[in-house]
Amino acid sequence: METKNRKIVLEDGSEYLGYAFGANVDKVCEIVFNTSMVGYQEIVSDPSYTDQMVVMTYPLIGNYGIADEDFETKIPTIGGLIVCDYNDMPSNFRYTKTLSELLEEYEIPGISGIDTRKLTRSIRDLGSRRVVITSIDTTTEEALEIIKNTPVPHDQVSRVSCKKRWYSRTSNPQFNVVAIDCGIKLNIIRCLNKFGCNVTVVPYDITPEEIEFMKPDGIFLSNGPGDPEDVTTVINTVRTLKGKYPIFGICLGHQMISLAYGAKTYKLKFGHRGGNHPVMNLKTGKIEITSQNHSFAVDLDSLKTTDLEATHVNLLDNTCEGLECKKDMVFSVQYHPESAPGPQDSTYLFEQFVANMKEAKKNA
Repeated sequence: METKNRKIVLEDGSEYLGYAFGANVDKVCEIVFNTSMVGYQEIVSDPSYTDQMVVMTYPLIGNYGIADEDFETKIPTIGGLIVCDYNDMPSNFRYTKTLSELLEEYEIPGISGIDTRKLTRSIRDLGSRRVVITSIDTTTEEALEIIKNTPVPHDQVSRVSCKKRWYSRTSNPQFNVVAIDCGIKLNIIRCLNKFGCNVTVVPYDITPEEIEFMKPDGIFLSNGPGDPEDVTTVINTVRTLKGKYPIFGICLGHQMISLAYGAKTYKLKFGHRGGNHPVMNLKTGKIEITSQNHSFAVDLDSLKTTDLEATHVNLLDNTCEGLECKKDMVFSVQYHPESAPGPQDSTYLFEQFVANMKEAKKNA
């Protein structure tokens, strides 16, 4: 029987022993959990997981391998992956490499054989904490010292954002959208293309003047990692351009819009991550099953002194899931309407963005 050779140590001193897969490197991250039953490739390649070690609550991971068409970014930046049962012999005609090979290629550590139910309950009860993945020979004291001496990063968006603009065009385009890349998922761009938009993806630190020079029909604010208050460049850009163009934000984009209007954000105990969160649309009364990935939320009480109104709310914990400023044609959601592999209850939001751009063109 294989001997356990890796372990994770949390900052409270708790340890979990397991087996190595992926890259054999030590790393300090924030530990979080994801409740999705499928989509581990999309999770691993989502830039929003930068510097986070993700516990997969679904037990079997790796069984369908990695497919070239399913990436959410070209260079995965997830901190690490923690699973119960890792399968290194995929059964899928589309797969081109194993999950372990992908992680090894991008220096991302993985560990299997963990009691993920116990670990997830710990995160749920005590909150997200810092964790180190290391050799089984590292003592607890040494591991805690490594965590203590590793600074908490605040530059995630600058690391994952594109360095120069790039384009994604569609046939018979109706609109030109500038997408500010704070860690944008590729399926968001695919969805914008599908709804008739040519997309110019630009770095997070682009200036408002540069955006206006491109004469877009609308502006999209992407998802991304880290604390929204760290991304002051984008917040100031929204302050400058709101009311001039229709703006649509997802996830981190939602939080940055709220900060630009004067609302506040706060960190959740353990965040929302998974494809099964019920969200109520307050305008229609309908309930959407949504995919989520975030540590921060918008303070609903802080909206009272702004021009924003809440449009969606999470039915699990009553957190804010959507915002709108009608007069400025600005709206956003905390969850992911573009989610791949699903659910797909909320694709109507792209239609709303298109309708706003049509209205703006008509009134120009």
